[in-house]
Amino acid sequence: MTLDQLMSSVAYERARYQGRERVMEMLVDGSIDDHPMTTKVDATIELLSYPIARMIVSAVADPGFVRRYAIAEAKKANERLRNEDIPFVMKVAGELGLDVSPEDGGFSIDFADFLRFSAKMRSKSWKLVNQKIQKGRVQLTKYRLTRIIESVLTEKFSSELPLEVNEAILGKFAREIEEIKAVLEVRRKEQRTEGMGRVSIVRFPPCMKKLLEMIRAGENVPHSGRFALVAFLHTLGMDSEEILETFSTAPDFDERKSRYQVEHISGEISGTEYTPPECSTMKSYGICFDPDDLCQRIKHPLSYYRFKRRAFRSRK
Repeated sequence: MTLDQLMSSVAYERARYQGRERVMEMLVDGSIDDHPMTTKVDATIELLSYPIARMIVSAVADPGFVRRYAIAEAKKANERLRNEDIPFVMKVAGELGLDVSPEDGGFSIDFADFLRFSAKMRSKSWKLVNQKIQKGRVQLTKYRLTRIIESVLTEKFSSELPLEVNEAILGKFAREIEEIKAVLEVRRKEQRTEGMGRVSIVRFPPCMKKLLEMIRAGENVPHSGRFALVAFLHTLGMDSEEILETFSTAPDFDERKSRYQVEHISGEISGTEYTPPECSTMKSYGICFDPDDLCQRIKHPLSYYRFKRRAFRSRK
């Protein structure tokens, strides 16, 4: 079918509806649901909902939203691949440019591919030093191969989007686009005033609160301050995407540079997960701001946050 048919024909109304649902599921739940595919028609509708979803995401054109969509699509693909037979999984891997071979009941992959696409796996079990390697090839189970494919797909989808969209697409999905943008704006406002997912700004030490305020306001923050804040957020359990989204409200936000810095500090590309400096080091860097009474009793910003968290729980 043509793009015009997909956008306007009554025959594809269900596909357009399911494409909208695909995006809204990701927006609300962070994942894409399973849909019925018991017939060839069902399968075709599910297939066509994918380009519809890409159109809507491209029309919104929010970098953080695009990245979350790419992650959700890749995770759904991983779920489905786990239920496929080995020849099919290998075929998909090959189409994505991975050099995969069957090996001893499992698979092997070129170590360069393994390094590239496992770099963001935080578990130590993914470190190259913990792998079985023969003649430059890393041995993998089916589960690990589909996880590598998920990483490839995340990178692929992120690099492809947003696509250019025409006026017909913007008009057709105007309501959905505005609704998504409104939700994203509300979430940003909540992040500025309340917390960041599992992390509560209320419990931040004064130094980290100040650094976060400075970055979001577009003020000049020294490298030592950016390093300290990213390491602090990462140690509290925020992943790179959450940290980037936290910084994305800054007027001078540069996603490419920020992503490199965040992924380096979090160990995704450097191999070393950094922790924030202790209070004495923060003082020597000139980034210890407005210390309060609790600051006088602790030696590390993380200790401040944990003390506040324990105090909050004890009051419940």
